[in-house]
Amino acid sequence: MAHCVTLVQLSISCDHLIDKDIGSKSDPLCVLLQDVGGGSWAELGRTERVRNCSSPEFSKTLQLEYRFETVQKLRFGIYDIDNKTPELRDDDFLGGAECSLGQIVSSQVLTLPLMLKPGKPAGRGTITVSAQELKDNRVVTMEVEARNLDKKDFLGKSDPFLEFFRQGDGKWHLVYRSEVIKNNLNPTWKRFSVPVQHFCG
Repeated sequence: MAHCVTLVQLSISCDHLIDKDIGSKSDPLCVLLQDVGGGSWAELGRTERVRNCSSPEFSKTLQLEYRFETVQKLRFGIYDIDNKTPELRDDDFLGGAECSLGQIVSSQVLTLPLMLKPGKPAGRGTITVSAQELKDNRVVTMEVEARNLDKKDFLGKSDPFLEFFRQGDGKWHLVYRSEVIKNNLNPTWKRFSVPVQHFCG
């Protein structure tokens, strides 16, 4: 049976999320759930939260086993996270979408409308999920620093962060986003590791 299972990595982005915050954009996070039968759903993972963004591209990918002969029903939920609790009941729901893992794998890139509830779209919001089979388990580890960055803030130094992208399907895809280092023109970011396949396919 082992030959009928493969590890798949899902990359997630959204467009045109509704705004629930007053005076700023939402701070979205995506939660992935799987139907475990009997009307129950089990959480498989979460992306990071992206601050003040209505069209986020999440750098954290979600991994799960793809079982070829099983229908694996998935639910993606987008939430506006405004507190530090892991509970989602106290966060605003920005929309969700359901599909099977097989649909994502066969499409490679699948875009779905976000719904607040059946029959009620979440504005023009959409979610795009792309799948990549993980065959190479090597990782690349990096330490990055920068020197003499431009001062971009009016009253203080810049608050730099780092993003790596890879090119594919004629677009650039976010691979990694670092932490923000406040008020620093000579930042040294924390060492980080990313799967080689995530960087270069």
